[in-house]
Amino acid sequence: MTLSRITPVILCGGSGTRLWPLSRKSLPKQFVPLIGDKSLLLLTLERLAKINPEIVCVAADEHRFLVAQTLREAALRGAVILEPSARNTAAAMALAALSAKPADLLLFCPADHHIPDVDAFAAMVEDGRAAAQGGAIVTFGVTPSFPSTAYGYIEQGSARSDGAREVQRFIEKPQAEIAQQLLLAGNFLWNAGIFLCQAEVLMQALERYAPDIYASCKAAWDGLASDRVGEHVFFRPDATSFNACRSQSIDYAVMEHHKNVAVVPFHGAWSDVGSWNAVAELAVADALGNRSAGDVAHAHHLKTQNTYIHAAGKRPVVALGTHDLLIIDTPDALLVADVSHAEAVKEVVAKLEALDASEALQHRRVARPWGWYDSVDVGPRHQVKRIGVNPGASLSLQMHHHRAEHWIVVSGTAEVTNGDNVLILTENQSTFIPLGQTHRLANPGKVPLEIIEVQSGSYLGEDDIVRFEDHYGRH
Repeated sequence: MTLSRITPVILCGGSGTRLWPLSRKSLPKQFVPLIGDKSLLLLTLERLAKINPEIVCVAADEHRFLVAQTLREAALRGAVILEPSARNTAAAMALAALSAKPADLLLFCPADHHIPDVDAFAAMVEDGRAAAQGGAIVTFGVTPSFPSTAYGYIEQGSARSDGAREVQRFIEKPQAEIAQQLLLAGNFLWNAGIFLCQAEVLMQALERYAPDIYASCKAAWDGLASDRVGEHVFFRPDATSFNACRSQSIDYAVMEHHKNVAVVPFHGAWSDVGSWNAVAELAVADALGNRSAGDVAHAHHLKTQNTYIHAAGKRPVVALGTHDLLIIDTPDALLVADVSHAEAVKEVVAKLEALDASEALQHRRVARPWGWYDSVDVGPRHQVKRIGVNPGASLSLQMHHHRAEHWIVVSGTAEVTNGDNVLILTENQSTFIPLGQTHRLANPGKVPLEIIEVQSGSYLGEDDIVRFEDHYGRH
């Protein structure tokens, strides 16, 4: 039998609620540097590139430039399929299968898992190849190390001739007593949410068990459009058809019904990094169980036990006489939680959203396709921002109805379009953009550009932008 090449598909969706305040809707955890200076998506790309450097990413439209930026960091050029709305894993996987040839083997992986042993992961995938090429949907299960109530479980059945094992049943996240029984039974695995199968096998299963999801995704793909930004091509399924799709996980839509399902165990280290407790486990503990991450020079434990500090700001974070706490500090929000309530952080986000707090959805520092901005200070009629522009990048040609702006170059070189004038500014030089003036900021240099922008006016919202030219497909 000729071995088919495996195409990795990274599912990049996420709501950014479980690791708030470091992760937010505008910057979910897979894009946040959590492991050293690398994001989980970057680590996933590096891991999967060992299997095949031609990678497909399925992501939300609002995160397209974060995905593109991470692909550049990994020195990869993957196809990026943009979901018009969040419809869970069944629809996301269907889009990827529709983009492939029927016999292609697709390896579906979440973007936000941490699997440090790349070679063990590649060996696990290879162990599932024969079953997948033979027509099975292969799922991968992690050997449990404790009775977790945060993961689903897979019961292994008898050995198959293709080297995998039969799946007896799937069990949703159990209560603690049941989880203990499953661990002691010895034949249960954590459900890792990783799948390997032929594209046509997945589509046939969806057509049989979830025909409405299949029909919506097929119609959306038939109405496909695309656009290119730089070296990246974004594939856009028809929004009307896709938005009509039912939201359901692949587990409920297909896996619990399909007959030919196999499982391959994984014995290496794995985490879905699904809570602050899981993040804390990635850090090294001292003799009293204390851990630190982020800017660790600013994290201080005094007379503490089992306390985790993530210091993401530039101020000292001090825990004194605490135990069993999670302390997550960011420039605009602070979370202090008992370790027993780590799974309830999303309730905090829901509460803040109900209060219309912007901190529930986005950071003070906001990523943009050209770089970033950080709102340093905001008042009734003024706002101060730090703005960073990547080398060779530029903002849109734009104007504002309600505000004027003062720009001061802190570092780098700025090319400024100010009405009919184009000027070059360097460190310590400045310019004034009057209200209603057409303008653009660009970085023609080889190093990052940073400026201080002082806005003044009657309205300072981000929606007071009229764009005339834009390199990033925005209106």
